[in-house]
Amino acid sequence: MSMNWPQLLSRKRLGAEAPPAGSTARTDFQRDFDRIVFSSSFRRMQDKTQIFPLSKIDYVRTRLTHSLETSSVGRSLGTLVGEQIIQRHGLIGFEASDFGDICAAACLAHDIGNPPFGHYGEDAMRHWASHADYGKRRVAVLRDSEKEDFLNFEGNAQGFRVLARLQSRDNRGGMQLTCATLAAFTKYPRESWLRNGPLGGVSTKKYGFFAADMGLFEEVADTVGMIRRDPLRALWCRHPLAFLVEAADDICYRVIDIEDGFRLGHIGYRDAFELLWHVIRDHTKQEVRLNRIGGELEKVEFLRAKAINESIQQAKDCFLDNDQAILDGRFDEPLLTRVPKRSELDRLLDVARERIYCAPEVVEIETAGFEVICELLERFALVMDDIAENGDRATPKSRITSLLVPEQFIGPGRQPSPRLYTRLLRLTDFVSGMTDSYAVSLYKKVTGISLPGG
Repeated sequence: MSMNWPQLLSRKRLGAEAPPAGSTARTDFQRDFDRIVFSSSFRRMQDKTQIFPLSKIDYVRTRLTHSLETSSVGRSLGTLVGEQIIQRHGLIGFEASDFGDICAAACLAHDIGNPPFGHYGEDAMRHWASHADYGKRRVAVLRDSEKEDFLNFEGNAQGFRVLARLQSRDNRGGMQLTCATLAAFTKYPRESWLRNGPLGGVSTKKYGFFAADMGLFEEVADTVGMIRRDPLRALWCRHPLAFLVEAADDICYRVIDIEDGFRLGHIGYRDAFELLWHVIRDHTKQEVRLNRIGGELEKVEFLRAKAINESIQQAKDCFLDNDQAILDGRFDEPLLTRVPKRSELDRLLDVARERIYCAPEVVEIETAGFEVICELLERFALVMDDIAENGDRATPKSRITSLLVPEQFIGPGRQPSPRLYTRLLRLTDFVSGMTDSYAVSLYKKVTGISLPGG
């Protein structure tokens, strides 16, 4: 059994009854991109951590700027691959730009489900479910994927939920993106709990959708013809373009984090130069151009651009070398683990971990952010349970505190669901959607640290 490109590039929109539009000024995949750009979930990423939380330095990248850069790389990578795939497979009615636009849209949204304070935010959500006094007791009542959804909270799964349900919530299918874009977005096409334990391969390392959204993803997978790996478990082989989305993200945070580290003084010029220089293969040509550049900052920017371009070319070649194995579901590794410069690219990540991710200004605020997220979850879980279980007999504190939560994160008529899993899922929707600044502000209010007019 093998996947086929015409079906993989389906323009059918999740939840939409109308057939795909005919030829207009914008293709369906370009519309996906535009819908994401204009969404409130995307805008909130301007105040979500990439590396440096709550930074006062204008230069520092946020989740939003990182997503835009990743999308640019994804478009280039997808278009280059698309040119070759169309020729190899004799595809009719498709353009190379279709591949690029799908990758660009999926990359644009790849971090849209991440909670405040970067990956520390995900860790905080997991910690609350497994260690916090109240959170641990409540999550322990759940079973299978419903339980694992919280014990191993995953920003990728939250991202699918944002796109397919939370944003434009009155629509079935949420933003109603094309199934091709949603499938390419989903790097980990499986549910959170696997009965027989973990499987090999990068696509099963994490999970890509919550139990509540399993039906929506199954519709996406069936529409684009993804290979189901197990008839009894929600587990599929990746959509081929998901490998390109992953590669674009991997390229950006490896290369660009070195540039950020240099700009902020965590990496010296010589080290930054050498790290990026070794990723590039054609040194003779680049030496001539480098000699024309005077400043150290400008040289690092030049090398960053060349390192990204080199990595795009190598990722493209790796994908095309494994084209049929990917379609058959036999290839399941990150593309950058199979490129000629893999050790040099890995070195970028190692240095970032040693000198940037553990910088005092990063650790201090992310540690505080850990406390903020856990405390918000703990307090609001108590409030929602009190109202759900006691109704009008809920404490005055619970009733007044619940007014801080928008109705969509409580339930219709501001009445929490009688189902615990649904209440907890709405609570994580609420907290994970916050910006860094809003989470801190709300924390100060509910703990009494900051009072209006104080």
